[in-house]
Amino acid sequence: QVQLVESGGGLVQAGGSLRLSCAASGRAFGTYTMGWFRQAPGKEREFVATISWSDRNTYYTDSVKGRFTISRDNAKNTVYLQMNSLKPEDTAVYYCSARRGMVLTTTRVEYDYWGQGTQVTVSS
Repeated sequence: QVQLVESGGGLVQAGGSLRLSCAASGRAFGTYTMGWFRQAPGKEREFVATISWSDRNTYYTDSVKGRFTISRDNAKNTVYLQMNSLKPEDTAVYYCSARRGMVLTTTRVEYDYWGQGTQVTVSS
């Protein structure tokens, strides 16, 4: 069992930056593939980024490539999402997720655990 708690959301102006954190409890955090998803009002939850257990492989949705960076610190059981050059269309609730196994995936249903989410609002 893995419990995930996100933090770091808030209100920021367009062009600004935020860093989200996701603290995980439970055993074997280092063996989980981690991901970030987001859900804007009236829209489905969508994939943002994922990182392998070894921190060597990452993958991003096209709309955030070059602006967002996912990373993890297995010693601290924490995964991060550094978000730069934020745009109003990045406004959403951001969710941390974890899945058993080593394969990166963008598919929501393939993730086993979810946090409660943290709100990110980007003003124009």
